[in-house]
Amino acid sequence: MRLNLGLTPEHACSYLPDRQSRSLVVVDEALLNPVTYDALLQQGYRRSGDHVYRPWCVSCRSCIAVRIPVADFRPDRGQRRCMKRNKDLRLEWRPAELTEEQYRLYLAYQEGRHAGGAMAQSSWEETRSFLLAGWNHVQVLEMRLDGELVAAAYTDLMPSSLSAVYTFFRPDLERRSLGSFAILEQVARAVREGKTWLYLGYWIPECRKMSYKSRFRPHEIRRPKADFQDERWEWVEKEGSADRDRSSRFGQG
Repeated sequence: MRLNLGLTPEHACSYLPDRQSRSLVVVDEALLNPVTYDALLQQGYRRSGDHVYRPWCVSCRSCIAVRIPVADFRPDRGQRRCMKRNKDLRLEWRPAELTEEQYRLYLAYQEGRHAGGAMAQSSWEETRSFLLAGWNHVQVLEMRLDGELVAAAYTDLMPSSLSAVYTFFRPDLERRSLGSFAILEQVARAVREGKTWLYLGYWIPECRKMSYKSRFRPHEIRRPKADFQDERWEWVEKEGSADRDRSSRFGQG
C-alpha cells in the first residue's frame, strides 16, 4: 500500500533548544490501522494522537528510533531492583480512555517533571487526543499503590509489536523508577503475547531525559542517514556498540 506523505514547516525543536525541527507526516490518515502502523514503525515512524510522523530535519539527525527485541531482552541488575521495588503495586491493563483520575495525574507529572512546558497546560481533550488514536488498538497499564493511581502507561498494540506511547506517574515517587518499570511490564506483555518488538520511540543522545531508553539491552537503533536512504536497524548489545549483521535476524523493516 502506498501512502501519501507531506513535510511540515520548520519549527523550534522541543528537545534541543538550538535546533529547528521538521517532520515527514502521513497524509492518508484514513488508511491507517494496526497493520499499516506496524509496518510504519519498522520504517522509523511514530504517532502522536492520530498523526503518524518521523523526524525529517534539514541539518540534524539526532533522533534515533529505538526498539527492544523482547525475546532476547534480559534485565540488568538495576532493572531487577526496579522490579523488586515495585512488587507492591497493583497492575491492571485496561482499554485506553482518559479518565479524570489519569488526567489529574498527568498534570501533576507535567508540573513536576516538565514545569513551564506546553504540555503542563494541556486541556483534558488535548491530552486525550495526544494519547489515543481512533484507528489503533490502545491500552493503558494502570499502577496503584494502596488503591491510589500512581502511574499510567499508554501502549499501542499491533500484530507484531507493542509501542510505548507515553507514561506518566507521581513525580514524588522518583526512587521507584516507574517509567523504567512501565517498560519492563510492556516487555513482559509483549513476550506473553508472542510479539517481536517493543518500540520506545526516539532516543536523542544529547537529551539527558531520554538516556533511560539506551539502558534496555539488547536493543536495536535506526540511525537517520544524511539523505534518509538505506537506513537499517542496528543491534546494540553493549554501550557504544552496534552490530549490523545481527539485525537481520529480525528483518530490516
